Formats: sequence, structure tokens, C-alpha cells
Amino acid sequence: MSSGSVMMSDGVVLGGDGNFSSLCPRGLEWIWYGLGECAQDGRDIASVVLGLLSIVCFMVSSLPQYYSSCKTGNMDSALSIWFLLFWLAGDSCNLIGSFLADQLPLQKYTAVYYVLADLLMLSVYYYYKLKNRASRGELEIMLQSLDQMPVRFKARSLLAVEGDNGSVQVSRPFDTKEIIGFVFGSISSVLYLCSRLPQMYTNFQRKSTEGVSFFLFALVILGNTTYGISVLLKNPDPGQGEASYIIHHLPWLIGSLGTLSLDLIISVQFMMYSKSPRDSADEDEDEDEETAALLQN
Repeated sequence: MSSGSVMMSDGVVLGGDGNFSSLCPRGLEWIWYGLGECAQDGRDIASVVLGLLSIVCFMVSSLPQYYSSCKTGNMDSALSIWFLLFWLAGDSCNLIGSFLADQLPLQKYTAVYYVLADLLMLSVYYYYKLKNRASRGELEIMLQSLDQMPVRFKARSLLAVEGDNGSVQVSRPFDTKEIIGFVFGSISSVLYLCSRLPQMYTNFQRKSTEGVSFFLFALVILGNTTYGISVLLKNPDPGQGEASYIIHHLPWLIGSLGTLSLDLIISVQFMMYSKSPRDSADEDEDEDEETAALLQN
């Protein structure tokens, strides 16, 4: 098999030299050789464009969270660790399942990026967790060295610091490899849905979304929407019905479109717990004055 070819689930080789004119006569060559998909009409092209757009959305979705983490330095308290771990587990199952169940090439590329992005996000989370733990330890030592400071006020200050592409033919049953892939895909869908619950609880418990980037969820919503529509727009392969195509991709559709409702709930939490710029400025000013008074004493 040549380096540019893609093996489909029924054994047909796509994207290889000499196959384009016979297997995809009306298709676009750059999609055929670059992505291993046959895009012969507007529906197929729209599927590819939306799929690429979803990848872009997911690629840039983490950037606002990284910026917010660098600005506030409280990523370890703003984001739930279970939210990140469930997300990584879901993406890992999605990666395994997409290859075993022979999903579309764009779905596979997206799944690989998911896992890499999750690992980077976890690394940043633990970086700030260790950094803030060390900073809190230094602050406690500094406060304990102020002997002139009343005990009641010192305890109150400490408390304030801590509070803050393949397809399945209709006539061919699923083989063992595909069934295992669908199981992993289904597990990933459940994990995606469960991943939002710890973050929703963390936001509710803190009555705040400070330190969490709204654009992270906004871009994830856009990415999941374009991802799901991209899969739905793709034409089934010859001899495959629409129902068979939907069943083949059902776990991944649930994983992308099913999380939209929970992401929308988190978006509502952003509106509920948001503070006006004036209130935030007054609160920061009060904290600065209390810290200055503490150090002077």
C-alpha cells in the first residue's frame, strides 16, 4: 500500500496512486490524497469543511483557558480535576474506538489531537497546583513570623487566603474489531457527559466561574456542533443506507452533540455568577488594602 492510501473497512484502498479516477471520478484531489475521503458533491465538501473547522475550534479552545490561568493563577481551584480526568478518559476511549470502528479520517485526526491537548491541559493544571501550594506555604510562614499581629486577625487572614473513514455495508455484519471500537466509542460518550458534572458542581459550590475561561466552553460548543454536523452531512458509501451510516457513527454523535446541553448549562453558570467590572475592581481594591495593612503590621 502506498503512503498516501487509506484502507476502508470493506478492503477497498482509497487515496492510493491510480485509484482516484476510477473510485472517485468527480471528487476533489486534495481531499482524496490529503484526507483519504471521496468528496464528490456539495454535501461531502461541506462535511469536510465543517470537520476541518471543528478541528480548528478545538485547537484554539484551550488558548483562552491558558491565558486565564496565567492571568489569575488559580487554575487548580477554578477547574475540577475530575472534569479534566473524565475528559481525558473520554478522549482516550474515543481515540481507540475511532480507529477500531474505522470512523472517518477527520474523526481520527481530531481524536489524536484531543488526547494531546488533554495531556497539556493536565500538565498546566498540576503546574499551578504545585506552584500555589508552595506559595501558600510561604505565606503561612510569613504570617506566623508577625508576632505583633493579633491572633484573631491572623487567623482571619489565613482563612481569607485559603478561601480564595470507513463505512459498514448493509449486507455485512459488524466484525469483532468494530464491535470493540463501538464499545470504546460508547464509553467515551458516557465519560464526555460525566466530565461536565464535576465542573458544574465546582462552579455551583464556589458560586463563581473566576479562573475558568468562557471561551474554552464557547469554542468547545462550536467545535462539537461543527463536528456532529460534519459527520451527519457526509454521504453514505455506495450500497449503504442512511440508517446504517447513522448507527455506525452513533456513539461519536452522542459524544459530540449530547454534551451541548451540559455545556450550555455551564454557559448559564457564567452568566449567573458573573460580576460587573466595578464590583470586581472594588473587591480587588479591598483585598489589596487588607494585604497592605497586614504587611505594615
